Amino acid sequence: MKTSHLYISYLLVIILLMGCSTSGSVYETGRYPSPSDLQHNEKTNALPENAEKDSQFQNNDKDQPVKTSADSSASEKEILYEAIKSEVIESEKAEVLEEVPQADNGQTAQELLETALAHYESSQIFWAQGDLEKSMENLDQAYGLILKIDPEDNPGMVQDVDDLRYTISKRILEIYASRYVAVNGSHNEIPLVMNEHVEKEIRYFQNAKKQFFIESYRRSGRYRDNIVRKLKEAGLPVELSWLPLIESGFKVRALSRARALGLWQFIPSTGHKYGLKRDAWIDERLDPEKATDAAIAYLKELHSIFGDWTTVLAAYNCGEGRVLKVIRNQKVNYLDNFWDLYQRLPYETARYVPKFMATLHILNEPGKYGFYLGDPYEPFLSEDVLLKRQLRLKDVAAKTNIPLESLKSLNPELRHRTTPPSQYYLKVPHGTGIELLASLDTIPVWKPPQRSYVYHRVRRGETLSLIARKYGTSVTRIANANGIRRKHFIREGQRLKIPVRGKQYSKIASAPKLSANGTYRVRKGDSLWLIAQKFNTSPARLKQLNGLRSTRLDVGQVIKVKQ
Repeated sequence: MKTSHLYISYLLVIILLMGCSTSGSVYETGRYPSPSDLQHNEKTNALPENAEKDSQFQNNDKDQPVKTSADSSASEKEILYEAIKSEVIESEKAEVLEEVPQADNGQTAQELLETALAHYESSQIFWAQGDLEKSMENLDQAYGLILKIDPEDNPGMVQDVDDLRYTISKRILEIYASRYVAVNGSHNEIPLVMNEHVEKEIRYFQNAKKQFFIESYRRSGRYRDNIVRKLKEAGLPVELSWLPLIESGFKVRALSRARALGLWQFIPSTGHKYGLKRDAWIDERLDPEKATDAAIAYLKELHSIFGDWTTVLAAYNCGEGRVLKVIRNQKVNYLDNFWDLYQRLPYETARYVPKFMATLHILNEPGKYGFYLGDPYEPFLSEDVLLKRQLRLKDVAAKTNIPLESLKSLNPELRHRTTPPSQYYLKVPHGTGIELLASLDTIPVWKPPQRSYVYHRVRRGETLSLIARKYGTSVTRIANANGIRRKHFIREGQRLKIPVRGKQYSKIASAPKLSANGTYRVRKGDSLWLIAQKFNTSPARLKQLNGLRSTRLDVGQVIKVKQ
């Protein structure tokens, strides 16, 4: 049946509106009566208005009339509702399938678009029916048809085609997500693939990274039992417990070039999104247990978006936005599986999934690939002790028999080897908690040193690096203290606040002055320029007074500053 242009425009608007919804509920369209509709109409002993318009329901099952009186039970109303919904769906399903035109090579661009729209509408019926496979088949056909429309020959249809392409792609994402989340609620195992990309990564581990692989495997023993337990509780594949091997080599303090940190390599923003605290004293990205909880929450969210574990792994590496952009820009095979995206992803991300597959292959059959892995390290066994005072780990170790290295390993989230000023649960080796509690009163409370400031007036020719060197601080600290964004731009006469510690300030304040005869003894770090700046003269004047041919000075050398 050929549809008019006006109807096509109207239908396109409806489809776009439906494409913006993620629910897929057949009740929201107003086409089928809901249980609340039946309850509202039970006093009138009538079916909802949209059901009465279909003669099928007025004449159906005459021998078994439906009871809608006030004394009808709730179960009877639900049975009636399900019967109405089933009949409407089957009826409309049949009508739509009859009306879907068959594509042929002689169709015009307008006819191709109409046929694609009809296939899309058919997929909606299958979607409502719960037949995801047939819904996908119709979406595939619709997408294939719009690809036949040449935008150069049909410039007036470009927007319509793009809108429909976006709507179809969005529906496909929803179907994939519902397929894997609803149908495979147990989150089945990750498919173990072997192809040329995986074989390449196996060779990479066999040669350049063999020692790294073995050491990472042994370190995994400290953390993996806990990770596997948490994955099982969340219903995720236990193979994901090997992700830290390629993320960080199971190194708690691993830091990437992108500033991702910890076993699971969280950047600050993603860590914050999933509840990892980060302040002046603590960075929970370094806490193996808390970071594992955050990683599981992130993986579950990614799985709800993509539904395919290999695509989820790619998104974990480079972010879901990047992967969705690649999917959106594809013209064919939009989301069949990860390998359709492989060539379009960033290089490191494209390697990430085959590298993970290679890791699983090697761990399953280490001897086959020439690996002797040895025994993994024993897991850390610990207990928590509540501290309400700020303590340094080295002071705790000094007052107890707990090794300092054990305290560092068990509390990697402590950024300065110091507990925060608020209460904190310190992890100590199993069985040593009582000893720490008994020694708490003997451990000194630690107070961070108070930062002091001195002020400096910028002179001609000075730079931040020279000023920082003079006061024994850093360019970054000076810039932060003065709100300087452009570190290479300061002006003569500018007054700078210089952050220094008390001892450093005393050292600066007690710097030797000129002797009585106007001479100065050169100290370590001095230069002719710095000495000239310190005593308000010039390097040329100093060279002239001392008969110097160059600016080179020796520590301990005495030079004339004033006559």
